This record gives sequence, structure tokens and C-alpha cells, in this order.
Amino acid sequence: MDPQTAVTLGKMSAATTFGLAAIGSVLGTGSAGPAAIGAWKKCFAQNKTAPFILIVFAGAPLSQTIYGMILMNQMVAICNAAGFNNWGAMLGTGLFGGLAIGASAWWQGKAGAAGCDALAETGKGFGNYLMVLGIIETIALFILVFIGSVFKAA
Repeated sequence: MDPQTAVTLGKMSAATTFGLAAIGSVLGTGSAGPAAIGAWKKCFAQNKTAPFILIVFAGAPLSQTIYGMILMNQMVAICNAAGFNNWGAMLGTGLFGGLAIGASAWWQGKAGAAGCDALAETGKGFGNYLMVLGIIETIALFILVFIGSVFKAA
């Protein structure tokens, strides 16, 4: 395989990482956003103050798109290095790293949706619900850091 094709395939794999992470963010915000709207509607219907803080739950999955971008940039830098030819490693990283980051975002959105409902109904527990989102977020951070450390060791 000629070097330019290897670099192109490597960069496509890097874009795959970003794309899959962003899809997860879309799915996560798409889960939590409607839940926030529904929770606000319940509050309005009961003449209760609608907690604006629910926006934290709806927006939390967005950060995984940033992690996907950071990982993509690390991968592109490796692809641009002289003598790069291991596009297969980039493909595996792009698929599995991107899927894992994206899954973290999706499930964070599902947890955020539950947090929206619970907080709007009880007015209590924001810190507890946020901790659950933080645990799920940590998975995406682990993926970013651990894959990045493998690249630095190579």
C-alpha cells in the first residue's frame, strides 16, 4: 500500500472516532432534552417553579463530542508523522474508541433523563444525580486518556 493511502485511511479512522462520539452525544442529549422539557411541563402544570438547572442534565452528553475531537486530533498527528503506515491501528481505535465514548454519552443522557424527572418531582437530589453523570463521564475520560497513553508509548 502506498504511504498516502495509509495516511488517508488513518485520517478517515480518526474522523470515525469523532463521528461516533458525536452520534453518542446526539443520542444522549436527545434522551435528556425531552425529559427536561417534560419535567418543566409538569412543574408548570402544577404551578411549581421549573428548575432551570435541568439544563445541566440535558447538556452533559455534549462533552463526549469534545473527547472524540481530542482523540481524533491525536490520531491525525500520528497519521501525519513521517513513516506512518499502521492505518489498521487507527481503524481499531476509531471504531472502538469512538463507540465507547459515544456509548458513554448515550447512557449519560439516559441517566440525565431520569435525573430531570426525579429533580423536578422532588426538588431534591441534584448532587446525587450529578454524581451518577460524573461516573458515566469518567468512562469516556478513561477511554481518551488510556488510548492517548498507548499512542505516546508507541
